[in-house]
Amino acid sequence: MNVTVPAGLGGLGMDDAGLLRLARDFGTPSYVFDARVLADRVAYLREMLPEGVGLCFAMKANTFVLPELVSLVDRIEACSPGELRICERMQVPAGAVVVSGVHKDAQTVDAALRWPEMPAAVTVESRAQMDLVLDRARAHRACVPLLLRLTSGNQFGVNAGELKQLARRALDDPHADLRGVQFFSGTQKTSLKRIGRELSRVDRLLSEMADELGWEAPELEYGPGLPVAYFAGDAFDETAFLAELAGLLEGMAWRGHVTLEVGRSMVASCGTYLTRVEDAKENAGARYAIVDGGMHHLAYYGQSMAMRQPPCRLLSQVGGAPADEAPAAGSDLASEAWNICGSLCTANDLLAKQMPLAGLRAGDVLAFGTAGAYCATEGISLFLSRDLPRVLVVDRSGEVRLVRDALPTDQLNSPTP
Repeated sequence: MNVTVPAGLGGLGMDDAGLLRLARDFGTPSYVFDARVLADRVAYLREMLPEGVGLCFAMKANTFVLPELVSLVDRIEACSPGELRICERMQVPAGAVVVSGVHKDAQTVDAALRWPEMPAAVTVESRAQMDLVLDRARAHRACVPLLLRLTSGNQFGVNAGELKQLARRALDDPHADLRGVQFFSGTQKTSLKRIGRELSRVDRLLSEMADELGWEAPELEYGPGLPVAYFAGDAFDETAFLAELAGLLEGMAWRGHVTLEVGRSMVASCGTYLTRVEDAKENAGARYAIVDGGMHHLAYYGQSMAMRQPPCRLLSQVGGAPADEAPAAGSDLASEAWNICGSLCTANDLLAKQMPLAGLRAGDVLAFGTAGAYCATEGISLFLSRDLPRVLVVDRSGEVRLVRDALPTDQLNSPTP
């Protein structure tokens, strides 16, 4: 089925009429990812960052928009065998893929080294991982581009001293092409001071490596963990934030090539989650709307038991009346606040608490915005063996494609007879 929808409005990606039409034509629950919003977002990031800074998409944030992003970014980061297979299926150029991940096995490295060309880089997170990668490189008679991951104080990467030792080893091995350093410490970083401290730390390390090893690192892959404003009260001046980040990057003494690894911030705004109200009732003076989706489909970073209000709005009334036919201000219905609950058999399945949704009734469709990052790929989607939602992608011409139909999960949760 091909449907053309109007262009986007705000963080929800398209106007209410377009979203409502998709809900009626394709059903709910569904994710809608808008490539027009995505393209605008990447263009904005490029405009705000220093000239020459590359963009690497961390595909774990949303694998379904990979075909839309390949031509817009410089690199794709894949962190598992499954993600590598998705890259192959989507015909992502091997030279654009960074093979990352804290755990790599021989089969994963072999698969990457069998591609028609070398990947952009293979990351190394430990001495044992260096042994593995170089062993497989020798077996394939290949010279593998390497990025050494610096730890931020957790299970990922290695400390500065060990990283220098690994660098010496790589520089002496004919099967290693040492490209530089990778550093990522987390997501939703709202503190530019923290980012500044991280860049200063990496800058010092790169300077020390030049002095001690006589080697200038060609590149740095850095994950800034750019923040996304998910909830009411989270808004910030992103243009000023990115301008200061650009200044921090330009202020580094090291002058090699920087690639920023971005996931959440790149794709969050392109996504909308559509879910239908199946039941509406009142218990102990509180109103509850039961929807056909739930918390197994939505993953807003920092959300816990709906203690913060997510971006959510009512698209329709029963019988197809538009949502803008709302009750008059001051009426009882206009002040209605609803607890939006999912279909899971747990009291934790609460998507929004005391959300003002005037006139909500069974049959209405709700749109949750800023759902482009992690909602479709992270969470407890197998709980209760409910179907996975449909996934729709709106391309840059406005055409809608069903890229995954509703997918039963009961077989995945069934033991072998």
